[in-house]
Amino acid sequence: MPQIDRSPFGRTGHHSSRVIFGAAALFSMRQERADRLLETLLDYGVNHIDTAAAYGDSELRVAPWLKRHRSGVFLATKTGDRQGQAARESLHRSLERLGVDSVDMIQLHNLVDARDWEIAMGPGGALEALVDARRQGLTRFIGVTGHGFTVAAQHLRSLERFAFDSVLVPYNATMMRLPDYARDFEALVEVCQARGVAIQTIKSIAKERWDDGPGARFSWYEPLSEPAAIGRGVRFALSRPGFFVNSSSDGRLLPLILEAATRPATPPTPEELDADISRYGMQPLFGAGLDDI
Repeated sequence: MPQIDRSPFGRTGHHSSRVIFGAAALFSMRQERADRLLETLLDYGVNHIDTAAAYGDSELRVAPWLKRHRSGVFLATKTGDRQGQAARESLHRSLERLGVDSVDMIQLHNLVDARDWEIAMGPGGALEALVDARRQGLTRFIGVTGHGFTVAAQHLRSLERFAFDSVLVPYNATMMRLPDYARDFEALVEVCQARGVAIQTIKSIAKERWDDGPGARFSWYEPLSEPAAIGRGVRFALSRPGFFVNSSSDGRLLPLILEAATRPATPPTPEELDADISRYGMQPLFGAGLDDI
């Protein structure tokens, strides 16, 4: 089976598969199905897993697989806590749930709100706790993630305060047609590339928000489902050197994403993107005044 290309994950020294498994897909999945999905990663050479304390049963579902494959995978999780003690406790719970002594990376989860940022980055905040955890050998690297229209600008602010090893940020054709977002995004990319900060992208196959709200679905946004369109979404992101694509929280789409990533990462033409936006009614998930979920 064709393998997904690998690329240096920033300055970490790890060569990660350019598709990172977004373990939010395991949120409420039964263990038997999770085991099968995780085995698919091996078929395509995926060697990087991204989970979070907030992703339901995800950490528990990954744990049995890690007993057999821990040495071959870059393991990342996240904490959404902003106060230092709560973040420490969150990380220790994650280690217990994952069944490991340490993770490769711990990330501040969705650090975009200005008040949250001040708490997490300030004295006694979550960042201090994660730096302590790194010193203790509980993690090797520290990242920051986020959603929303202002995330790129906020990540730039975070990088000025601390030398994060990675950022995670939305990137797709519809978002990049918003001039203000595109400007901030490209400014973030320039800083990341200059400093060796890994760039993880999310929402590569997003179609639009559900008309009737998130509901009981596998993803809070409606993803593309047609294989060729998914392929163009994946290629749009992977055509940028050094970018990584985090797979969808809808696990049913994982094989299509992985298959698309084995093909040459030639960027879709503007005409192809225009046609997809028109045909599928694609809309930016975020915009000025449109809050994150």
